[in-house]
Amino acid sequence: MRNNYNSFYGIAFLLMGVLLGNVGCQNKQAGQETEKEAGVQLWLTTPDKSDLFEHQDTVLAFSKATAGQPSIQVNEKQTYQEIDGFGYTLTGGSALLLNQMGATERAALLKELFAADGNNIGVSYLRVSIGASDLDSQVFSYSDLTAGQSDPKLEKFSLAHDQAYLIPVLKEILAINPEIKILGSPWSPPAWMKTNNNSKGGSLKPEWYNAYAQYFVKYIKGMQAEGIRIDAITIQNEPLHPGNNPSLLMLPEEQAAFIKKSLGPAFKAANLNTKIIIYDHNADRPDYPITILNDLEAKQYVDGSAFHLYAGNIEALTKVHEAHPDKNLYFTEQWTGAPGNFAGDFGWHIRTLIIGATRNWARTVLEWNLAADPQQQPYTPGGCTQCLGALTLDGNKVTRNSPYYVIAHAAKFVRPGSVRIESNIPEKLPNVAFKTPENQKVLIVQNDSSAAQSFNIGYQGKTITTSLPAGATGTFVWQ
Repeated sequence: MRNNYNSFYGIAFLLMGVLLGNVGCQNKQAGQETEKEAGVQLWLTTPDKSDLFEHQDTVLAFSKATAGQPSIQVNEKQTYQEIDGFGYTLTGGSALLLNQMGATERAALLKELFAADGNNIGVSYLRVSIGASDLDSQVFSYSDLTAGQSDPKLEKFSLAHDQAYLIPVLKEILAINPEIKILGSPWSPPAWMKTNNNSKGGSLKPEWYNAYAQYFVKYIKGMQAEGIRIDAITIQNEPLHPGNNPSLLMLPEEQAAFIKKSLGPAFKAANLNTKIIIYDHNADRPDYPITILNDLEAKQYVDGSAFHLYAGNIEALTKVHEAHPDKNLYFTEQWTGAPGNFAGDFGWHIRTLIIGATRNWARTVLEWNLAADPQQQPYTPGGCTQCLGALTLDGNKVTRNSPYYVIAHAAKFVRPGSVRIESNIPEKLPNVAFKTPENQKVLIVQNDSSAAQSFNIGYQGKTITTSLPAGATGTFVWQ
């Protein structure tokens, strides 16, 4: 923390603070100073990594526009969707690696990730798997039985796998940020509920719809008993990709039937306010969530739709918004392939997700996944072998990869409850703007060109002139 007092004034101000119960101090890194500096502050990341989410010392002053330069005009009077948060999937594998760190080192890293003050990056949203994802060390559900057995009343349901690593890490995170939102997504139902009796592929048998609905209820209540609130669930991770392990094929008509016949009524009967989010797959199939939302019996239980972008275009989210503007949109997963290319990966994810997804109505942007080891492990047999974590964890050694900085540029300042506001897009300057609950304005700009670019930022008749190096991203913050 920077302290601008000399010794004399420091003592005087400290005594005054004790008397008044409020010691004022400036912390430029926090972006939430008690004494606000006039002008615009900038956090910068460059493709050559010479700046990695670095706060720039120069505060940009509002003045007259520089003629002949492109201008980004920010208009807070035109508002769009509210933001729930930015973050990662906390896989079982991530939790395992975090648990293998020393307690002191883990605590410091979790504070860096989930606190928003000082140099911390303020991750505000997490996705976890309901049962195993393909980035767990083994495949499991909460109701694994011997072949040929079934458990209609879920009497053998158990969160034991999660209690070993995931739940303890979530409790440490909640101690840092009690308001963080958590989304749960299953990769597969228990094998005994499926047509092929296998963790990989197959479909959910209709005779087990009610049992599977209770599986979700038991999961949410079980996590609640651990002090962990599940804000939302998706019904199936990548329902059109049954080739992963674990996985499930679930067509839109099947998902609609499951919602209206079993899941929605089960949540209502259990008095759960956990959101039900549909689809959770690629943007090439906007017809999938639209098909479900066109079914009014199913729609009444649905909060919104979730997307990945391994196929399709990010603009497809707007098609779903236009078809059903009363329902929310979420971006819930995008990987970075190991070993990674920082300049290309960082630029694409900022431009397409942080900017693109939010400009197409997404309330969240989540990267896949939080952590892996130097060999991209752990993963299940048949799981992703080249998924680069936002962090590479090698014991207590931490390497911060491009997804870490992608999320930092938004999460630290665009806090939950912020709203997207209007801004125009000059050529080669993709951007998105937000207004926070504290009335700060946040503008994330990428210079999507091969040369340095100067430009103006206009707001309420005032202007600053600034510039970004080639390929760089800046987060601009002002009151």
